[in-house]
Amino acid sequence: MDGLRAFGANYTEFTRRFAVWLGLHATDAAALAEILYAEDKGAPLSPARLAERVSLSSGATTALLNRLERAGHVVRTREQADRRIVTLRSSPEIRPRAVEFFGLYSARLTEVVARHDPERLRGFEEFLDDLRGTMGALLADEYREGGPGGGPSS
Repeated sequence: MDGLRAFGANYTEFTRRFAVWLGLHATDAAALAEILYAEDKGAPLSPARLAERVSLSSGATTALLNRLERAGHVVRTREQADRRIVTLRSSPEIRPRAVEFFGLYSARLTEVVARHDPERLRGFEEFLDDLRGTMGALLADEYREGGPGGGPSS
């Protein structure tokens, strides 16, 4: 667990430095990274899904997207048959900058993953899925109101 916590802290630091490099607030850069990652996976985000991923209200997410759109980093598109559904895409200008920043990071992590047995990696992915599911259930249930039992202890 210490290793996962430390990896998470390092990932957060990469995102913070991406923000500094682009001249953005850390939350804006984290959202931009989520949009880029989702696109790379072939599953672009909606504003609601982004709000879940970065733990913001819908209003705060709208303000964040307005800033990213004004900066030329994000475009909102309507790609579904239901034109009410908005899809978030990175702008053509930001993708090369993201590749420039995260290219070395991605290459090094790919090298690390390639050194491990695929079966071992599948087991690790199952373990991470179990951890994520447990944490998600706790946040949705026992910690829904901010802490165990619904809030600060008295």
